[in-house]
Amino acid sequence: MATIQLTRTSRQANAVRGSMTIPFEPAVVVDTLENADCIIPPGTYPLQLTWSPRFKKLLPLVDQVPEREGIRIHCGTKPEHSAGCILTSIKGVSDLIAFFNRLKKFADYDDTDPENVFITITDNSQ
Repeated sequence: MATIQLTRTSRQANAVRGSMTIPFEPAVVVDTLENADCIIPPGTYPLQLTWSPRFKKLLPLVDQVPEREGIRIHCGTKPEHSAGCILTSIKGVSDLIAFFNRLKKFADYDDTDPENVFITITDNSQ
């Protein structure tokens, strides 16, 4: 099991900023941005790499969010680019996909098994 950590650090109007730590050796830290009106509740959720019909490519999917579905981690620079998704840079998304590919290559990893990768969201943005 691998856990990616997202820590929310500040709120400004409709934006919530944070950082996401991807457990490479050494760890990779990327900035995140969320729309304050529809953030994911703090907690731990399965994370899968699946095909996004909207973006027409593989993207990380945050699964089992209460009363929500289709929550992705994708590129974006403004809170309006998100309807509840976690935004990061192109490099951040690339690092996440590389992390999934590394797990698949070096471990007994199956894309369809959400038990392997999780994201833990902590909110310190008060």
